[in-house]
Amino acid sequence: MTDIAVPGRRDDLSIDQQTALHTAAMRLRRDFDGVYGAETIELFLHTSYDQFAARSTVPHFLPLLAERFARQRLVAQARIEGLRHDGRPIVLFLCVHNAGRSQMALGFLTHLAEDRVIGWSGGQEPGIEINPAAVEAMRDRGIDITGEYPKPWTDQIVQAADVVITMGCGDACPIFPGKRYEDWDLDDPADKPVEEVRTIRDEVERRVRLLLDQIGVPAT
Repeated sequence: MTDIAVPGRRDDLSIDQQTALHTAAMRLRRDFDGVYGAETIELFLHTSYDQFAARSTVPHFLPLLAERFARQRLVAQARIEGLRHDGRPIVLFLCVHNAGRSQMALGFLTHLAEDRVIGWSGGQEPGIEINPAAVEAMRDRGIDITGEYPKPWTDQIVQAADVVITMGCGDACPIFPGKRYEDWDLDDPADKPVEEVRTIRDEVERRVRLLLDQIGVPAT
């Protein structure tokens, strides 16, 4: 990919945010050294920041969220362009708000497959926070999903995935040839009590275990 120039100093950010973004950019430059240049990394980082700035209620964490999302997008772009591929399959879980079903599915995938699969998730209309009932239901299984956050998906993220699992997204998800697509018909846990969310959680786990078996990754 050709480096693209980005604006210089951003006057809309505090000194602390600018410092945090600079530190994040330095980490990304180190991790993608030889793959992408500084200007491309800055572009991905700042556009990722903008994805969250309009709806975040915790500005202090915006640089961290931007760094994590930029890293995911850079991995996706490098996979698409054939610049980096470690051989692991990428499984992407998509739902409407990326706050319940897709986060539970990602939690089970990460727990059961460990580092043998790359797991991502995203939402058509990302929420503000992960559903507390989903967090509690997953905690019952010894899985902590509080480190995740609702985020959007991009065409490049979908294109880089090997398996795309949709949950209530309808026709919003773009279709790329060569991908495995599945639609999981699951109740939305939004506004449901934790007792009902546990039932949804159990079905999510069953499907994730089946998926891992089908793609040849034994669950731990």
